[in-house]
Amino acid sequence: MSARIASASDLGVLATLRQGVRISPQIVQGIGWTLVLAVLAAGGRVVVPLAVQATIDDGILAPGGPDAGRVAVLAALAAAALLGAGLCASLVNIRLVRRTEAGLAALRVRAFRHVHDLATLTQNTERRGALVSRVTSDVDTISLFVQWGGIMLLVSTLQIAVATALMLTFSWQLTLVVWVCFVPLFLVLRFGQKRVNARYTRVRERVGGMLGAISEAIVGAETVRAYGVAARTGRRIEHAIETTRVAQGRAQRLVATTFSSGTLMSTLALAAVVVVGAHLGVDGDLTAGQVVAFLFLVQLFTGPVQQATEILNELQNAVAGWRRVLAVVETPVEVAQSPDAVASPRGPAHVALRGVRFAYPDGPEVLHGVDLVLPARAKVAVVGQTGSGKTTIAKLVTRLMDPTQGSVLLDGVDLRDLTLDSLRDRVVLVPQEGFLFDGTVLDNAAYGMRGPRPADVEDRVLAAFAALGLADWLADLPQGVHTSVGQRGESLSAGERQLVAIARAYLAEPDLLVLDEATSAVDPATEVRIARALDSLSAGRSTLTIAHRLSTAEAADLVVVVDDGHVVEVGPHARLAAGEGVYARMHAAWVAQTR
Repeated sequence: MSARIASASDLGVLATLRQGVRISPQIVQGIGWTLVLAVLAAGGRVVVPLAVQATIDDGILAPGGPDAGRVAVLAALAAAALLGAGLCASLVNIRLVRRTEAGLAALRVRAFRHVHDLATLTQNTERRGALVSRVTSDVDTISLFVQWGGIMLLVSTLQIAVATALMLTFSWQLTLVVWVCFVPLFLVLRFGQKRVNARYTRVRERVGGMLGAISEAIVGAETVRAYGVAARTGRRIEHAIETTRVAQGRAQRLVATTFSSGTLMSTLALAAVVVVGAHLGVDGDLTAGQVVAFLFLVQLFTGPVQQATEILNELQNAVAGWRRVLAVVETPVEVAQSPDAVASPRGPAHVALRGVRFAYPDGPEVLHGVDLVLPARAKVAVVGQTGSGKTTIAKLVTRLMDPTQGSVLLDGVDLRDLTLDSLRDRVVLVPQEGFLFDGTVLDNAAYGMRGPRPADVEDRVLAAFAALGLADWLADLPQGVHTSVGQRGESLSAGERQLVAIARAYLAEPDLLVLDEATSAVDPATEVRIARALDSLSAGRSTLTIAHRLSTAEAADLVVVVDDGHVVEVGPHARLAAGEGVYARMHAAWVAQTR
C-alpha cells in the first residue's frame, strides 16, 4: 500500500507554528535582538500620552501659568522618542523580512526535495499543479503573515501590555472599564479561531485544486483542441475558479464579522472611558491631563485589538498553508535509503528477483512470487500482454518502487541496502516517452552526465551522438546541438525526443540499462535510427527491455515472458518460438500480422 499525501496536517495552530519553526529555524534566528527592538518600538508609542499629560498638567495648566519653555522641551523629547521608535520598528521589519525569506526559502527547498524523494505512486495521489501549489502559493501565505502579521503581532502585543500598565498607573477603575468592554470580543475571537482556520484550510485546498485544473488544461491544450472540448474544459476551469472564490468569500465574511465586533467594542470602550473619566475628573480623582492621556492610551490599546482580527485573518491563512506544506514534508518516503546502505561498485550488473510480489494501492496483486535471474551484460527482453506486469518489473528493477514482498538484488545485494546515489549511477531508465526539459539539445543530453558540468561538455555530447550513429540527424537540426527543444521537448517529434533521451542515457554511462521500448508512434526512418542507437547504447551493458514489438525479442539474448503477473517462460528466442507455450503463440500471431 502506497502512502498518500494528506490534504493538510492535523496539528493545532500552536503545534503547527512550532513544527514550522522546527523545520525552518532560520525564521527565529536572532529573535532576541528583534524582540528588544520591538519593545523599544512599542515603548516609543506610549511617549505621546505621557507627553500630553505632562504638557497639560505641568505646562499649560501649571500653577504659575502656562510654561512655554517646558511645553517646547516636552514636545521635542516626544518627537525624538517617536523618531527612535520609528527607527526601531523599521529595523524589526527588516530583520523579520530577512529571516523570514531565509527560513521560507529553506522550507521551499525541503518541500521540493521531499516531493522528489516520494515514490512515484505517492506523487500520483495528488494532481501535479496542486502539488506545485504547496511549494509556491501555500508558502507565500506564510511569508505574507510572518513579514506583515509578525511585526504587527510583536509590536501590538507589547503595545497592549505597556498601555495596560500605564493605564493602571492613572486609574485602575478606567482600566477595568476598558478590559470589561473587550472581554466579550476575546471570547468571540477564541470561539471563531477554529472556524476561521477550517475555512482557510478549505481555501488552500480549493486554490490547489484550481491550479491543478489550470495546469492540466495547459499541458493538455493540444488534446483539448484536437477533440473540440474547449468549452467543456473551460467550464471545468470556471467551476474550479468559482469554488475557490466562494471559499475565499466565506472565509472573508467570517473575518469581516469578527472585525466589526472589534470596531464596535473599541467604540464602546472609548465612550465608556469618556463617561466614567468625566465623572472621576469632577470628583477630583483625575486631572484633566490624566483624562486626556488616558484617552490616548485607550486608543493605543484598542488599535492593536482592532488589528488583531486582521492579523487573525492572515494567521489562519498562513497556518492553513503551513499545514499543507507540512503534510508534504510529513508524508513517509517509501523508497528511502537505509541508514546502513552501502555503495554499489561499478561493473557488469547482475540482477535477480526473489519471490517478488507487488500490488498497486487499492488494487489487486499484479506480480505473484516472481523469481528471475538476469545475467550480466546480457540483452534481456520482457514480453507480455498489456497489464501482464512487465512494466512493473522495470520499475522494481530501477527501484522507483519497492516490492510488497520479496527482494530485487543487484550483484547479490538487495536494492534497499544500496545507497540511492550509487544505484542511480549504475541503473538508468529510458522511459517510453523521452521527457525533455526546456533548453537545448545540448542541455538535455548533458543532463545525464554525473557531477559538475565539464568544460568540454559540447565535445562529449557531440561524440555521444556520433557513437550512437546520430551525427547526421543532429546536423540536420536548425542549430545542431544548440537547437531549442521547447517546453517538454515539444519543438521535436516524439521520435526525436527519444533520440535525445537515448544520448542522455549514453552519457550517464550506466552498468544496467532499463528500456521501455517506444517505437509505435514514430516514422520508419526514425524507428531505424532509434533501433541502431539502442544497439550502440546497449553494447557491452546489461540491458532489460520492456519489448512491445517481438522484433526486439528476436534480437535479445534472453526472453522473459510475463503472463498475468507470473513469469511463465524464460529462454532464448529460438527455443521459445519453437515450443508450444505462450511466447510461441504470441510470435506466431505477430508473424502472421506482419506478412
